Amino acid sequence: MSKFSALVHNENIKIYSRARTWIMLLLLAVFSVLMPVLMYVSSSAESRPGMWDGFQITVSVIFYLNTIFTVVIASDAVAGEFSWGTIKLLLIRPWSRSKVLLSKYISMVLFSVFTTVLLVVCAYAASLILLPSGRDALSRSGWSPETYSAMFVLCRYVELFLTAALAFMVSSVFRASGLAIGLSLFIIFVKNIFITIFNPDRYEWANYLLFSHMDLSSYLVSDTGPGGATLGFSVAVLAAYYVVFLLLSWIVFSRRDVAG
Repeated sequence: MSKFSALVHNENIKIYSRARTWIMLLLLAVFSVLMPVLMYVSSSAESRPGMWDGFQITVSVIFYLNTIFTVVIASDAVAGEFSWGTIKLLLIRPWSRSKVLLSKYISMVLFSVFTTVLLVVCAYAASLILLPSGRDALSRSGWSPETYSAMFVLCRYVELFLTAALAFMVSSVFRASGLAIGLSLFIIFVKNIFITIFNPDRYEWANYLLFSHMDLSSYLVSDTGPGGATLGFSVAVLAAYYVVFLLLSWIVFSRRDVAG
């Protein structure tokens, strides 16, 4: 176990030794603080949003940036080893390919957790300092602001988690970080268009599409999702896609010939 921990530690060093990682973390912190600042300076005392509204708006906007940064790390996890020509050096070490792949995936997940915590802490602190006396007007369907905000962050993280798993799979299968980043960003920004075109209310088969269930936050205000789906059904669909993504990553990476 200690050897595997060392492997995960080694992957974390690869992530955090690069200047781009610290630039991404800095940008995430700055924008998480900047949003409440903009809400404070652009509104009068009477119309200023409350702390929890400011926090929720900040998280909903900046989480896209968090997802993009995590996708960059996930896309580079395996494809980067092939691009840099270091994959042979990695695989000749006394670790199985499964452990190598798992260590890369765990390191990526740890990065996503770290960036999410950074976002939440910065957004909460800035909202608490700048927007303590504003009025919370957003509807939360009976949830307390604290609980709703926590559940909202969790729902957004699930979406990030699935998107990062997709990027990791594309990186492992196609060895192309650019394709993994492009495809993941495409899904992030056009999924709502797909849901509109292939509406689960009109097409029953659309209930099994990944796009239809990525945003679990709709269940915070309603018991039913797209096409009358339940929360359990949406979670089951997401879990099925997640297993397929990781299974494809493992199968291709385990069998890939790197001798050439």
